[in-house]
Amino acid sequence: MKGNNRKRDLTKIAYKLFITKGYESTSIDEIIKEAKIAKGTYYYYFESKEQTLEEVNNMIIENMVFKAQQVLEMPISAIQKFISIIMCFKLNVEEQELTNAIHLPENIVMHKKINKKIINEATPILSKVVEQGNEEGLLNCKDNVYEKVKTTLILSQNLFDDMNYTENDISVYIDILENLYGAKKGTLDFIQDLIGKEQ
Repeated sequence: MKGNNRKRDLTKIAYKLFITKGYESTSIDEIIKEAKIAKGTYYYYFESKEQTLEEVNNMIIENMVFKAQQVLEMPISAIQKFISIIMCFKLNVEEQELTNAIHLPENIVMHKKINKKIINEATPILSKVVEQGNEEGLLNCKDNVYEKVKTTLILSQNLFDDMNYTENDISVYIDILENLYGAKKGTLDFIQDLIGKEQ
């Protein structure tokens, strides 16, 4: 590992260990051993294991954004884009351990920072999908699109983040979205399946 890529390479090594061994079971010494570096080199880039976890999550979000932007350029309908982009921002099964780690009480500040970063990255992408939905006649949301998308992302994080929600919660959430975006009733019912799969 050399130059400016060293921190990125260390982050990738930590990601691999956090996924395979679990965040709690992975020590800084194991990351250092796997990277074949001195302890001082590790601490030059990271103050703690918690900061390493934050960098790992930032790397994951960057990958999510890259995939979502690719979907945005596809010649498919707004609804197909919406579904695909939402799926881009979901962790895969292997990465669930990282979600468990950021939900630990000692990582609450990091959790909030990561949620904020996801909202900031996803909002402009999904705003363009809403605008396409307007053009296709599926939605009727001409004013404050960015703010409405941002608000619904915040709502979804607060409602679904801890996995403690009911079928009625999902139904009410869909009603709110359809009213907010001027969609005919039933247009966004696919969200029921998307969220339901997480339970």
